[in-house]
Amino acid sequence: MSLTLDYLEKCKDIIETVANQKDKILIAAEWYAESILAGRMVHLFGSGHSRIMTEEMWPRYGSFPGFNPIVELSLSFHNLVVGANGQRQAMFLENVTGLAGRIVRNFALSDKDSALVVSSSGCNVVPIEIAEEFQKQKVKVVGLISKKHSDESTSKRADGLKLSDFSDLVLDTGAPVGDAMVKVPGLDTPVSPGSTVGGVLIVNTIKAEVARILTENGQPPKVLSGAAVVGPERAVELFESAYDEHAHRLAKLYENVGK
Repeated sequence: MSLTLDYLEKCKDIIETVANQKDKILIAAEWYAESILAGRMVHLFGSGHSRIMTEEMWPRYGSFPGFNPIVELSLSFHNLVVGANGQRQAMFLENVTGLAGRIVRNFALSDKDSALVVSSSGCNVVPIEIAEEFQKQKVKVVGLISKKHSDESTSKRADGLKLSDFSDLVLDTGAPVGDAMVKVPGLDTPVSPGSTVGGVLIVNTIKAEVARILTENGQPPKVLSGAAVVGPERAVELFESAYDEHAHRLAKLYENVGK
């Protein structure tokens, strides 16, 4: 088998893993729809490459307001790799105790809110503490991990607790231990990770179910849509109204900060 087909076959296994979690996906969608219908937001957090999942959820075409991507650049902007703003610093900072509390301090949370916290290993300190901070304020937390990888990994927290310990619901990307899925002949380390594939499948299935629930409840979402699909005027209308709604929802997270 070619390595291309090998990777694609393993992606089929990931699809099956996601499909087997359809009941959990529906629960997550119901929680998120309840938050949005209540005029609140679903908070999204991931450090490092887990940031990809927050941006996959919102804002992009086929997405809609109601989600609050908490993207901390010190933990996820590492395009320069080395030097200032490099990967070493980001990986160090995501295991600094107390940073999560300073991030969450910026928002006035509500027990009507819900959250998605993403960490492939589920073992880095900041994502774990973000989930812990959310739960302290009665926010329902969905943890998105790679279960096999998390089970075989050691938490960076002193008490050994992982993201799954602070999640009301755990979803699994289906990626293997170490994430990389393809073994190259003559190379002793595998390549081509799978957690992003599983994560994208999960967040988009959740998104579809949330859109269904909102529509069934008489509040169809303002979906960012391409002009090639809805026409240029409608595309602009949706773009402006979706971003306005996001701003109005976000304002509620700031107006009572510190009170």
